[in-house]
Amino acid sequence: MSTLSNGRSKPHEIVERALELSTADGCVVIADEESTANLRWAGNALTTNGVTRGRTLTVIATVDGKEGTASGVVSRSAVTAADLEPLVRAAEAAARGAGPAEDARPLVTGTPASPDFTGAPAETSSAVFADFAPALGEAFARARAGGRELYGFANHELVSTYVGTSTGLRLRHDQPNGTLELNAKSPDRQRSAWAGRSTRDFKDVDPTVLDAELAVRLGWAERKIDLPAGRYETLLPPTAVADLLIYQMWSAAARDAVEGRTVFSKPGGGTRLGEKLSQLPLTLRSDPNAPGLESAPFVIAHSSGDDASVFDNGLPVPATEWIRDGELARLTTTRHSAGMTGMPVAPGFGNLILDGGGDRSLEEMVASTERGLLLTCLWYIREVDPATLLLTGLTRDGVYLVENGQVVGEVNNFRFNESPVDLLSRASEAGRTEKTLPREWSDWFTRAAMPALRIPDFKMSSVSKGV
Repeated sequence: MSTLSNGRSKPHEIVERALELSTADGCVVIADEESTANLRWAGNALTTNGVTRGRTLTVIATVDGKEGTASGVVSRSAVTAADLEPLVRAAEAAARGAGPAEDARPLVTGTPASPDFTGAPAETSSAVFADFAPALGEAFARARAGGRELYGFANHELVSTYVGTSTGLRLRHDQPNGTLELNAKSPDRQRSAWAGRSTRDFKDVDPTVLDAELAVRLGWAERKIDLPAGRYETLLPPTAVADLLIYQMWSAAARDAVEGRTVFSKPGGGTRLGEKLSQLPLTLRSDPNAPGLESAPFVIAHSSGDDASVFDNGLPVPATEWIRDGELARLTTTRHSAGMTGMPVAPGFGNLILDGGGDRSLEEMVASTERGLLLTCLWYIREVDPATLLLTGLTRDGVYLVENGQVVGEVNNFRFNESPVDLLSRASEAGRTEKTLPREWSDWFTRAAMPALRIPDFKMSSVSKGV
């Protein structure tokens, strides 16, 4: 039996000790070691910076009873050795007080141990900004000279996750995640433009490049044009496409579709698997090993839901095509919902990639537009009707009118009403796939690569007065 001091224990040691303490029939322990570094700025000057570290421990106890297996899940932060036994006992008490878990399955076995399971957690620090910070200073100087003000933040986090189970799994995954958001404003605050990037290490983002892009957009905004609500040919940039398709995937649980509750349910029963969703050769996929978008190669489930099960912790996550050549190919399943629906096991996704076969940049797509709108990003996206996945939301930080291949001015913002599934069916062109930051969902999901999409008749349902 291992012993722990009352100080800060190593993650793998606290996982092992929690498993030793468990008297449940089964146990899963997840230790998340997180460190973050950030910079914030306003008015062309840094305002704050900092580094934080923290630990969260999740204990999942399972208890076999006459009517089935129950589970109890308890998570706590800043856990030390002295906190460990009460946490384990709380999870066991929760399991014994719960009814049988509908998603109960035998805990996963047979996955080879991670070779670095006993190693120290990976940590980020302010050093991640060693090259980025001087470039940011240069961007401030350029913006100041150009009569614009830069606001925004850069955040980098590194989470080392250790998963141990009573069935012998010992798995580890280190997940870096960086976001850069830059907003440029005119001194009178009447013009605003936004750009964002996702990164693993801040070595592939250059704030001077983003500032130059924003300077062009602020120039476009010098001419204001009022347009009414209506349907417009619209160019959705990769960030907006990502926000819409992430929501679509959050609504792609197989069980919900089989039970007739989602846009992927077939009228009269069944699902839309095998149905053609787009005439374009669109392939929507996830791959834990996608370069620059790497994510956990095994299931990490802190709780159970429609697309996740605590009993599946440690289950390998394969590369999966959700839409293949425009056809719906997979819906998300746990082992439980796969058994219910007769579908293959398809765990939830850690990244999302849309390939459309196009090779044109957004700028090239603008150049071939006779008349249409160019969006910057979407925000405040909310669901209106789950049966059709009708979403509503607002445009933000710049909607531009394109005429004869040129941006001629900035128009007012709009509220939109659209279903991403319908948009895929109506899209007439997909551009070049590129790594992007989903602005609306950047607090939850950042690993995406998308093309710009041309929509012939995007519905702007009303005019919005927001910036």
